Amino acid sequence: MADTEQSTTPRIGVLAIQGDFAAHADALRDAGAEPVLVRKPEQLAGLDGLVLPGGESTTFLKLLERANFLDSLQQFVKTSPTFGTCAGCILLAKEVLHPAQPSLGVLDATVERNAYGRQIDSVIENAETKLGLMELVYIRAPRIVKTGPDVEILAERDGFPVLVSQGNILAATFHPELSSDRLVHRYFVDRVREHAARA
Repeated sequence: MADTEQSTTPRIGVLAIQGDFAAHADALRDAGAEPVLVRKPEQLAGLDGLVLPGGESTTFLKLLERANFLDSLQQFVKTSPTFGTCAGCILLAKEVLHPAQPSLGVLDATVERNAYGRQIDSVIENAETKLGLMELVYIRAPRIVKTGPDVEILAERDGFPVLVSQGNILAATFHPELSSDRLVHRYFVDRVREHAARA
């Protein structure tokens, strides 16, 4: 019985050192997962998946380096389901521009930081995606300007990908946690369940 419960209610961490991690935790709970706030490398143990929330990507890197977190995070995202939104998407990309900066390098994509302007240029759009009609909340959003052949594009804005998938990685340039629409989080939770079942 315990195994069944574990497979139907996956434990998904939310990196909780910056950004709106609480909103992601609420969205994961609504989507049928057990959210776990992660602030230390050892808290990655036993998780079925992980969310890297929005925030400021350079600040993320500094905090991760200070906590000796980068190596553990790198190993986790290589093998476990991981969902990065906004700054989380930047951290996952192989190449970061405007300006260039280090990253985890697991998503075969080039991401341009702050591509849509300042905070006042934030926007909410409704768009048809491969997951269905969705509300997309953009706040100082990055732009995915290039993707590799193994990257599946699930949603676009102005001809640029805004939701992509590659292997165990899911990445969005928008903020699904700020929408009442739980479509993306349910999709990620389902992927985590499938990964756990295969494992």
